[in-house]
Amino acid sequence: MKLKYGIMALTLVGLATTMCTSPKSEVSASLKTGAQKENMDESVSPKEDFYQYACGGWQKNNPLKDEYSRYGSFDMLGENNKDQLLKLVNEISAQKNEKGSIAQKIADLYAMGMDSARLNEEGAAAIQEDLKRINESKRADFSKIIAWMHTYSSPFFGVAVMSDLKNSDINILYWGQGGLGLGDKDYYVEKNERNDEIMAAYKNYIVEVCKLSGYDSIAAERVRDNVLNIENELAAVAMSRTEQRDLAAQYNIFKMEDVAKNNTAINWKQYFEDLYLPYVDSICVMQPKSMAKVDEILNKYDEQIIKDYLAFNLISSADGCLSDDFRTAAFNFSKVISGAKQDRPRWKRALAVPDGLLGEALGQLYVEKYFPAESKQRMIELVNNLKESLSEHITTSTWMSDATKARAQEKLSAFTVKIGYPDKWKDYSAINIDPEKYYWQNVKEANLFHVKDSNEKCGKPVDRAEWGMTPQTVNAYYNPSTNEICFPAGILQNPFFAPDALDADVYGAIGVVIGHEMTHGFDDMGRNFDKKGDMVNWWTDEDAQKFNALADKLVAQFDSIVVLGDQHANGRLTLGENIADQGGLRIAYSAYMKTKEAQENKTVDGLTPAQRFYLSYAHVWADNIRDAEILRRTTMDEHSLGRWRVNATLKNIDTFYDAFDIQEGDAMYLAPEDRVVIW
Repeated sequence: MKLKYGIMALTLVGLATTMCTSPKSEVSASLKTGAQKENMDESVSPKEDFYQYACGGWQKNNPLKDEYSRYGSFDMLGENNKDQLLKLVNEISAQKNEKGSIAQKIADLYAMGMDSARLNEEGAAAIQEDLKRINESKRADFSKIIAWMHTYSSPFFGVAVMSDLKNSDINILYWGQGGLGLGDKDYYVEKNERNDEIMAAYKNYIVEVCKLSGYDSIAAERVRDNVLNIENELAAVAMSRTEQRDLAAQYNIFKMEDVAKNNTAINWKQYFEDLYLPYVDSICVMQPKSMAKVDEILNKYDEQIIKDYLAFNLISSADGCLSDDFRTAAFNFSKVISGAKQDRPRWKRALAVPDGLLGEALGQLYVEKYFPAESKQRMIELVNNLKESLSEHITTSTWMSDATKARAQEKLSAFTVKIGYPDKWKDYSAINIDPEKYYWQNVKEANLFHVKDSNEKCGKPVDRAEWGMTPQTVNAYYNPSTNEICFPAGILQNPFFAPDALDADVYGAIGVVIGHEMTHGFDDMGRNFDKKGDMVNWWTDEDAQKFNALADKLVAQFDSIVVLGDQHANGRLTLGENIADQGGLRIAYSAYMKTKEAQENKTVDGLTPAQRFYLSYAHVWADNIRDAEILRRTTMDEHSLGRWRVNATLKNIDTFYDAFDIQEGDAMYLAPEDRVVIW
């Protein structure tokens, strides 16, 4: 289960993390940090379409390959990093590794994913015992079955251990909605031609993988119908992604005795024991309507209907670890949603598994080889400069009272900054990878380690030294419950960062990323947390009203954007990211203007320092994207599309107008009274 408050990230990069290019190696022009002429399309005026002007050359030079639904600068770095990670894994695999060593675990897990001959010969054999366990169960067994499945899947709901929103020193248990194979309630409740197409593909997928698992056609169709009956009921009461941005509405603490009395279908004592959880006195139920619906479904439906739903959840969770027929069925379904024309090559899929399950072990190998000390030092300097800049923006804000400014300054001063990699590495010695077992069995048992590791922290103090991302991740985050910003080594590479790049290029790229994550501490969600990480109101009523008025104005700006056909952007869903983009730009620009380079104001390649700064920002979001992926991301992604993270955001930045002489009548012009300045 993914609980929404935990990490506010710069961009979504999927479940698999990636590795970074060596700072000592040569990089192509498209992987250089900052403003590069070859990435631009100077036939387009920056006054009319800045994104196309800045990124048109990049788009032409990087056409979409069939495997991608979207390919951008983040993906380019990610692919370069995968190549580096593959080299590391191949080096490990070529040596003799002691059983039980990290090297053995990484090498064997990768090798099992690559062994197509064995996987195709085994077919669905790896899941037959699991299917038997489900199909021979009785209603009294469902609590144990669901708990077991929650170590690798999320039928009906999910639980997670994280810090208490209102007491960030202690870990508590959260209950959250789940159980939707399509991942988002809109696919079920909003009726339109595209959703009908996706639903038809989903139904075909259910039938196909069930038949591959040993069900006959009649039974497979029965499973399909039973799965959709349950998922439609769950979707009807689920919170939308936009509604989940309201954390206060999801902080519902219930006594466990009341939960057990009102939700009798689950034997909670048994469920907790099987998930290595203490039997807690209270629990945070994030979506009470969903909890009630789960209890109703488990009590009212015949055993066979429940077992069919659970069996499909098992199959869909395991399909990537089975024969190629399963993978083909999964891809044929997913491509209807994403628009990708070709599946990822096997090596990338196989690589993602040890990278996900043994991530910090790979991260430790990575930083030793690919992350130089000078990169960390440059980042420390940048973060300090950006913090000073944000402090100045808070001080000079025209809409905040002195009382709220003082609390904001306290929060900013208390930021924890994590750069590169953790001081203490996770211990994976309890994970056993045995190539004599099925691939799926190894993956399942490794998942169990992570669930146990997390759940045993329930009721214990929060370890604020833990990281929410592995070092090789091409991303960054702000965590409001620890009031921390984190920049893994994976993103501290070209084209976002290079220790020897021009200041304009560095501040415009990674500098804006730093400012972006800092601003998350003061966006529509982050502002509800204090300097310690507790969800408390530290705003005056008047300042909160002013903030909301500015935020509503920004929502309206993005709501007015037509992303494709008659589909508009969702300004409320993307509000936090849009605030962070705007704040990150303004903060980074202010910090950059204090540098010697900016004050000398010398042109480079015919571009002024200010122009290079804004071009560097735009190049971060350069991409090509398929129509289907535009629609999918608009529905599900809290981040605006790259084009609008540039064009829509820059229209609110006064210094951008100065840099490119934007005048009234230009397409990139927005009247001063319509511009939104929050941070």
